[in-house]
Amino acid sequence: MDGMAKTSTTTQGLRAAIERSGYYPALVAEAVEAAVGGEPVRSYLVHQETTFDQNEVRRHVTVLVLTDNRFIVSHTDEQAADTTSPTPYATTSTESVKLGRISSVVVSRVVANPESYAPGTLPREIVLTIGWGAVSRIDLEPAACGDPNCEADHGYRGSSTADDLSLRVSEAGDGPETVREALAFAQAISEATAGVTR
Repeated sequence: MDGMAKTSTTTQGLRAAIERSGYYPALVAEAVEAAVGGEPVRSYLVHQETTFDQNEVRRHVTVLVLTDNRFIVSHTDEQAADTTSPTPYATTSTESVKLGRISSVVVSRVVANPESYAPGTLPREIVLTIGWGAVSRIDLEPAACGDPNCEADHGYRGSSTADDLSLRVSEAGDGPETVREALAFAQAISEATAGVTR
């Protein structure tokens, strides 16, 4: 009974967070709820970002949802009228990833005055990066040997990084509560993926 009550509260909390964002809540909620289906919601994060594109202000909302079996990502963007549409429009997409596919969860924390850091102090900002192999970034640079006079072609060296989702949350831009929520979601997804057999 307690598990059911918590699930109901978590699902209602997700809906309330989407509505609080004020960003096309009916559209965003419908897309997220369709992707979640009947699964219980274990944890969630709703993050709205505003960007400036020349003379236009554009908004983007990302909703992350963790269920018992899946990680769901929803993105919604608004677009100005253009050659394909005479009126402004929004696009929303959802992706559902099985927990067993998640290969990395990276949490980068930025703290002020690290010399006097006390455990439990809220970071100034965090960047949450989650990889599951759908998108990889390859960084290449020319390889070289230790001889400064060598003119031979040594090819390239580089690294491949899973970069499916990267989300930055800051205390100044999003508020301390959003930073807390992002840390809680990062912990929940880290714990959920730790016990998954691949």
